[in-house]
Amino acid sequence: MNQIILAKYGEIALKGLNKHTFEDMLVKNVRRRIKKYGKFEFSRAQSTLYITPLDEGCDMDSVMDALSRIFGIANICLAKGFDKDWGTIVTKGIDYVAEALENAITFKVEAKRADKKYPMKSPEMCRELGGKILERFPNLQVDVKNPEITVTVEIREKMAFVHAVKIEGAGGMPVGSSGKAMLLLSGGIDSPVAGYMMAKRGVQISAIHFESPPYTSDRARLKVEKLAAIMSRYCGQINFFCVPFTEIQEQIKNNCSEEYFTIIMRRLMMEVAQRICEANEIQSLITGESIGQVASQTMHAMVCTDAVCKMPVFRPVIGMDKKEIIDISRKIETFETSIEPYEDCCTVFTPKHPKTKPVLSNVEAEQNAFDFEPLIQKAVIDTTVYSIDSK
Repeated sequence: MNQIILAKYGEIALKGLNKHTFEDMLVKNVRRRIKKYGKFEFSRAQSTLYITPLDEGCDMDSVMDALSRIFGIANICLAKGFDKDWGTIVTKGIDYVAEALENAITFKVEAKRADKKYPMKSPEMCRELGGKILERFPNLQVDVKNPEITVTVEIREKMAFVHAVKIEGAGGMPVGSSGKAMLLLSGGIDSPVAGYMMAKRGVQISAIHFESPPYTSDRARLKVEKLAAIMSRYCGQINFFCVPFTEIQEQIKNNCSEEYFTIIMRRLMMEVAQRICEANEIQSLITGESIGQVASQTMHAMVCTDAVCKMPVFRPVIGMDKKEIIDISRKIETFETSIEPYEDCCTVFTPKHPKTKPVLSNVEAEQNAFDFEPLIQKAVIDTTVYSIDSK
């Protein structure tokens, strides 16, 4: 039998009567993400998704990499399936894991007996298989606490599986199982991390980006598109909304006090984003704000921003410091792109002395000094939308 991939569930296993709904969503996501690498057969049992390659041309390295980024999977491993004859499991199973064991110093054996009618119990299987491994590889040592290699034998209902290399999955919940949200995606470090964290909880992510030519360049937009493509390796396909924001920002500059520029800009971004969400059946907004990080991210400023919001605003990095956010951005490989020197529209007309403790009534008075409604409507109409996916 050819190799088979075992994708073990994470939180899905705890979902009780709703489990099948989450499983269906996970299988749908897996099918879409790996179909370009070959043909596969899918089955599921006992909180595991079994993925069987159907042709020799399957790009297994790319498949394993893609699976490691799909939310809902706790871990994945390449395994070999055998009939449940113990002699066959030992002889051919050791042959299968030999390459992993040859360069190791320590190992242990784990046994999982899902078929409770199987005549051997788990401790007995561990002892016997471990002994046979030591006979073949006398230089190995057993280390049950911190082994280099863990050889696992799983006795399932129909077959036995042996594997030795387990890859950590992305965890979380399948994307699409927790509603839809619009990420305000800038070119910085924080917002891609915020989108990743919400997608990990099963949220289907769209992204909205505000551009202000000629104050921002095409390179700035391309940078954000690149960030969205990197995120899509975890989040899946992202609908990307690009909003022309120049006229609104120019009128903020011409009609509002400088110290209120940033907070009014944020409020108007929320107005535009919400209308696009409503037209696309998106239920919430996501921002990369971390409290106290910059002047527009004080609690007072957020209160003023949220006053215009009619839908939930999620801020998953709100309590994180910069190092924590950077660590995640490095993990998901957005950091190097985020630090490229192309500015987004949030840096246009930045006030020298922004209000850090704005009062809502004062902010509203400043904003109402000019009728922004026609410009908001125009920005929504002129927004371009296209899909971004990992290549």
